[in-house]
Amino acid sequence: MKFLDLAKVYIRSGGGGAGCVSFRREKFIEYGGPDGGDGGRGGDVWAEAVEGLNTLIDFRYQQHFFAKSGQHGMGSQMTGKSGDEVVLKVPVGTEILEEDEETVIADLTEPGQRILLAKGGNGGFGNLHFKSSTNRAPRNANPGLPGVERTIWLRLKLIADAGLVGLPNAGKSTFLAAVSNARPKIADYPFTTLHPNLGVVGVDGHEFVIADIPGLIEGASEGRGLGDQFLGHVERSNVLLHLVDGTSEDVAGDARTILTELEAYSPVLMQKPRVTALNKIDALDDETIAERRAELEAEIGGPVMTMSGVSRQGVTEVLRSLWVEVAPTRKVKGEESDTSWRP
Repeated sequence: MKFLDLAKVYIRSGGGGAGCVSFRREKFIEYGGPDGGDGGRGGDVWAEAVEGLNTLIDFRYQQHFFAKSGQHGMGSQMTGKSGDEVVLKVPVGTEILEEDEETVIADLTEPGQRILLAKGGNGGFGNLHFKSSTNRAPRNANPGLPGVERTIWLRLKLIADAGLVGLPNAGKSTFLAAVSNARPKIADYPFTTLHPNLGVVGVDGHEFVIADIPGLIEGASEGRGLGDQFLGHVERSNVLLHLVDGTSEDVAGDARTILTELEAYSPVLMQKPRVTALNKIDALDDETIAERRAELEAEIGGPVMTMSGVSRQGVTEVLRSLWVEVAPTRKVKGEESDTSWRP
């Protein structure tokens, strides 16, 4: 399945049916009077977050969603049938934006959340509605109200507990493959990862989700490389894992590049808890590891962990550090409460 995180969609709610002008005309019934029914209501257009989806690829093949209009009213005081509603089923974590791609209409972060995107038009009144003591035979009826037509954007931001960031070939995909069942593409050239990957990892009996996004390069916030188009997928993460290639000759410069691009994209990302790890230590001797670790700590002003995604050295310690930041958010959601079922 191809990954798609941005889609343009055209929607239109149904128009209301017109009211009916009708008079009751039956043998032996005197003064039958008006009996025109009202028009049916047009269908609404809704968006609903559902589980089991992690891409917007369905909206590449269908961009137009039009609800049905209501039926016209009929004689014998019969109201027209209302139009069926249309529901856009989107992955959890989808933002719905106006046509300008900036104004947020809704952010669907929980399964089952629904938002009304376009309300159907009301049906028109039939001539029965206008009957009065002074107007015994009205010959007028209302047309139905038209539906609402609009263009919207769907933007998916994957919901993960932790997000991986780093330069291309920093070892992010190797790390994800080592700690989860995810099988991202791994190769010895930059930009191997072309779309985000999700993996469920476990440590000390706890499970959480990690998102791996394509690598960033200097100038990504200005559109270089793959740009910052995928940073939105780690925007919802509770903690960031910043991997730095230990075999690089300038680990401090590499770390500075990533931090600069994160800050240029959003100050929110810079405020998130961050675990920094020096990766690929299996290819370095102890003296080089200590030297580059100290250089990196001086650059970021905080502790640096060491690990290797290939040999799995230090991987468990890194996962435990991530879980320390993820655990408080789980308690808020009630996922780690003492009242949970146990066998």
